[in-house]
Amino acid sequence: MARWAFGILVIASLAACDSAPADLPDNPYAPATDYSAEPVDQLLVGDRLMDAGEFELALQAYTRAAGNRGMTPEVLGALGAANLRLGRLGQAETQLRKSVAEDNDNYGTWNNLGVVLMEADRTSEAVQVFRQAYALSNGQSDEIRDNLRKALAKFEDAQYDDVENTYKLVRQGTGEYLLKTTPE
Repeated sequence: MARWAFGILVIASLAACDSAPADLPDNPYAPATDYSAEPVDQLLVGDRLMDAGEFELALQAYTRAAGNRGMTPEVLGALGAANLRLGRLGQAETQLRKSVAEDNDNYGTWNNLGVVLMEADRTSEAVQVFRQAYALSNGQSDEIRDNLRKALAKFEDAQYDDVENTYKLVRQGTGEYLLKTTPE
């Protein structure tokens, strides 16, 4: 009796599998990709990834944007910014310099180039680049102003640090000594 009940159960379940939902196509292949949809702007994707702190993924998105748009100043600036955040200063400097050579009015790219130069300890050049960026922003960017201040302070300190003093003890009389500094 148990075998008979089991057989009916198997037949009933097979019959249930035979009826397909009406919304499924008769085609057994996966649906085709809709190529008429507008592609996603990879620069926007990269910018959002940069905001999220995903710099390597942002670099990949910017590279895809370069494949779609070409190496425009905007793409070069974005690639340079991503490489800067990844600590790849040589690549960042090259890309940012190419970007400002083609589009001389983008103060954000000038600022990023100044940051690269500061990180590379080329302070005097960074001061000039930050001045250019600040002028292009019409003095409206607090971030660039702060970067310029830091660069100027570091540049001025570096000028004073270069002078090394030696100390010399000079006898003034009985039991009196004077400590003199003489620059070398």
